[in-house]
Formats: sequence, structure tokens, C-alpha cells
Amino acid sequence: MIKDKFKVGRYTLKSRLIVGTGKYKNFTETAKAVKSSGAHMVTVAVRRVNILDKKKPVLMDYLDPKKIIYLPNTAGCFTSEDALRTLRLAREMGGWKLVKLEVLGDKKTLYPNMIETLKSTEVLVKEGFQVMVYCSDDPIIAKKLEDVGASAIMPLASPIGSGRGIRNKLNLSIIISNAKVPVIVDAGIGTASDATIAMELGCDGVLINTAIAKAKDPILMAASMKHAVIAGRQSFLAGRINLQKYGLASSPTKGLI
Repeated sequence: MIKDKFKVGRYTLKSRLIVGTGKYKNFTETAKAVKSSGAHMVTVAVRRVNILDKKKPVLMDYLDPKKIIYLPNTAGCFTSEDALRTLRLAREMGGWKLVKLEVLGDKKTLYPNMIETLKSTEVLVKEGFQVMVYCSDDPIIAKKLEDVGASAIMPLASPIGSGRGIRNKLNLSIIISNAKVPVIVDAGIGTASDATIAMELGCDGVLINTAIAKAKDPILMAASMKHAVIAGRQSFLAGRINLQKYGLASSPTKGLI
């Protein structure tokens, strides 16, 4: 086996697949999908988590935080102020310092507002947070996020929940080649082949929610994504063959009878 560690912030992850916990039918299905995926880290939308109603179930009853790393995120935030308030609340609630930042630009496209995102990242880093940042697939802005202290860069493959896969391989490749921190594709993955392509490009990991949670069989899709990420990573490490303009015989041409 290849010793292939994946480290984000102070955490060493056992899987390069990170999964979300939203959009499932219930927490039982969520837990089964997470187990099937083999994920070691899950994202949790702080603004949507139940912390007040004791009569309603809570995610921690189904996913043991001693075994699964919780990654609080700012899903649903459209301003820097909302995002900062949300993550400060997460720190007060559970002591979380490794967080996922996303500041959305509008409710239709769900593209990130990179001006607000960059500003929020700077503030959070100064406050001692380790910030994994959802961002556009712009190599320039991705590098700026790293320069201000982001712990991981998380460019979108395509719009959140769209399932359209990777739309710009070139930009992702440039981001990867420039980065000294982990690059994790976040948003837009639709099927297993999308996850494999992301990993073959050299991404350090993939974050998937909708493609698993809204599949006809989320448990089976979670397993599919697990194997897709592993296959893509192994393919990247193995090193693909050079592209050829013409056919190249598989058998040697010397010494033919």
C-alpha cells in the first residue's frame, strides 16, 4: 500500500473524500451514507444545526464526533459579517477552529462572493482559525487566499448542487500547481467519474454532498464515490502515459518473425 497521508490544518485524514450532512431524508440515512463513503470528515452547516430543541434528534447522536471530524461551515451566509458570526458561534459551541468558509454572492447561482470571502479569511486567520475556503476557480484569487493564510483552497468544479462536473480543468490544474496548501474540489461533482477526474488532476481531496444525498440510492452512491476518489488518486500517483498523436504498438517491433 502507498503511504499517502492527507493533512489539513492539524488533522491527518484517513480519507480524501469529505462529505456533507445536508439534504438526506433523515439522520439515519446520513449516518449510513457517511459510513459507506469511508469519509473521516463531514461538513455541518452551523446555521441549520439543532442546538435548542431537546425533543428533536441531533447529528452527534448518529455520527460520533470522537470518530468523525466535524467541519463547521457557513452555508447560507451572504455577507462577511454573517460568516464571521457563524464561525465564532461554532468555536463557542464546540471549540472548533478548523472551519469551512463560504460567502455566497447570490441565491440563484450560489457562486462565491470573493471580495467578502477574502476579507473574511483574513479576519478569521488573525483570530486563530484554520480556514478551508470555498472559492471560484480563479488561480489568482486562489493564490491570494493562500497568501492571507488559508489552510486549504476549495475551488468549485461547477455551481453548488448542479451536478455538472468539472467545467474548467485548466484553471484547476493551475491552482493545484501554484498551491502549497491542500486543494479540495468543492461543489458541482455529479457522479463517480467527476470525482476520479478531480483526483487525476492532482487535487488533494473532494467534497461531495448533493451527488450522494440526492442520488436514488445514497448509500450505494457514497460507496461509489469512495472508490472513485481512491482510483483517481492512485492513477495520479502512478503517472499517466504521454499523449501520442498517432497509434503506438503495444508489442515490440524489433525481432519480428
